[in-house]
Order: sequence, then structure tokens, then C-alpha cells
Amino acid sequence: MKIAVLGAGGWGTTLAILLNENGFDVTLWEFNPEYAKTLKEYRENFYYLPKIKIPASITITNNLESAAYKKNLIVIATPTQFIRNSLSELSNFDFKDCILVSVSKGIENKTHFLVSDILSDIFKKVKKKNLLALSGPSHAEEVSRKIPTAVVCAGEDSSKTKIVQKVFSNNYFRVYRNDDLTGTEVGGALKNVIAIAAGISDGAGFGDNTKAAIMTRGINEIMRLGLKLKAKKETFFGLSGIGDLIVTCASVHSRNRSVGEQIGKGKKLDTILKEMKMVAEGVATTGSAFELSKELNIELPITNQVYNILFKNKEPHRATELLMKRNLKEEI
Repeated sequence: MKIAVLGAGGWGTTLAILLNENGFDVTLWEFNPEYAKTLKEYRENFYYLPKIKIPASITITNNLESAAYKKNLIVIATPTQFIRNSLSELSNFDFKDCILVSVSKGIENKTHFLVSDILSDIFKKVKKKNLLALSGPSHAEEVSRKIPTAVVCAGEDSSKTKIVQKVFSNNYFRVYRNDDLTGTEVGGALKNVIAIAAGISDGAGFGDNTKAAIMTRGINEIMRLGLKLKAKKETFFGLSGIGDLIVTCASVHSRNRSVGEQIGKGKKLDTILKEMKMVAEGVATTGSAFELSKELNIELPITNQVYNILFKNKEPHRATELLMKRNLKEEI
């Protein structure tokens, strides 16, 4: 099997190495031509995955069409908001029966598309059954060091999810499967928004009680949006739901939690984003989720307050007070 990984960030690089270790012919595509040369020469991703060597057997290229040409499986590891512009030159590409696996987690601004919807919109010739998502609690910093990790592959065709399950699994990376692509993508996207909230709580000096409440009520918000989009309730109690939420809200590796923590300490969002090398997907997704909740007429109280803090300069303690003073209600 020949595989392309499109996007040489920390996660894309990690998965390219994992797939290479699993015995596959892997090509890693980097958007920036100069950085592609650096990766080729030094075989190390200094910006996004330092101290992890990229095997010489992995082909590194800046040529998108050659990266995708005659591949059996393509991993989409480009940040959600950049997928459309970065990959649009492949819009008329003949993918034949190639499987596309998204590992990006977000909701596109303006369109409010999940990643599989973006890919369907760009790649008209790709069959829906060939669009899959791989998601779950899986920081690149840990997977690259072979720390045991479990994720889930989602897609409507079980024969395709079984292929992906077998291709990615090894003794430190275990893949489960389900048929709820929408639920899996909603969980992966919205948990980043809740992680920002958890980080704001940490930065503002609140305690473990507060963060536990944010995470628990957060999965309720994620589920509410998912069910409105026809997802399955049980998906949100799995790896792409509560599993990913736990790790993203609690881990020192979480970029989204880190953004929230700095906001909670009083730092401005523009300053934080300018200082970051990597993309915190939750920032843009907060805007999309806020707008989508209005469009679908559903309540997402935590998401709403994160939006106000990030984009309307609402003070975190005030936002928290408003959440605490909402009308009293049944838990479920």
C-alpha cells in the first residue's frame, strides 16, 4: 500500500513515521517549499516535533500532485481552516478508489462544514464511503515516543474502516472503529472549544471543581450539537468524545488548553496567536460553533461564553458568573 500524509505538522509527521514503521511506502507533503527542504536535509521537524527523527525511507515533497499520485490511502493532516486553500489544486484529481482519512479537528468558518464535508465539497470525484476520520486522545508528542494510545476510525463503510484500522494499528497505537462519521468529527472539533474553557479556568485561578464542571457540562454541549446533526449519542461516550475531551482539557501538550490558560491570566488573543508556532484549532472552531448554534437554534452556554471571551473581550470571571447564574434546571 502506498500512503500520502498531507500536512507536515507534529501530527502529520508522527503518523507518517508510524505508518512507515508499519511497513508502508509513505510520502509526507509539506506546504512550505523552504521548510520541505529543511525536513529533507535534516530529517527532523524542528518546529513541530523536535528530537524525533524522520526515517530516510519516507519521501518528503512540496509537490502536492506528486504526493497524491497513485496512492491507496491519503491522510489529511492540514489544519481545518487551511484545507480548502491548501488542497484545492487537487479538486479535479482522479482519486479512483483511494481512501481519504482526515485527522484534522475543526469546523470551517463561514460554511460551518465538518472536515468530511469540506473534502466532499473540494473533491467531487471522491465517494462518500471513501471519506473517513481518525480521532481520539492522541497527542503527537506522546505517540511519537510510542506511548500507548487508543483512537477510533469512523466511516460509513465498514470494509474501509477495517482497512484503516489494520493499517494504523501496532503495539503502541490501537485503533477501534465505528460508523458515526459525523459524531466522531463533532467530538473532535468541539472538545477544543471546551479545552479553551478549561484553560481559561486554570489561568483565572479556579480549581479542580470548576474544571470538572466544565468538562462534564462540555460533553453535554458537544452531544447536543452532534445529535442535532444526526450523530449517535453513544459516540460521545467513546474515544472521540469523552476520551479526547479529557486529554485535551488536562494535558500540558494541549495547545487549546494553553491558549485558554493564557487568556485566563489576562493575555490578549492576538498576542498569543502571534507567538504560537502551531495552530490551536479551537479558536476558529469557537466562532464556527457559536454561529452554528444560532443557525440550529440550540443552546451551547460554555461555547457562547468562550466566544465572548475570545472575540468580545469579556472578562473571564464575569463570563463564569453568568454561567453560574443561568436558570436552574434538571441535569439531564
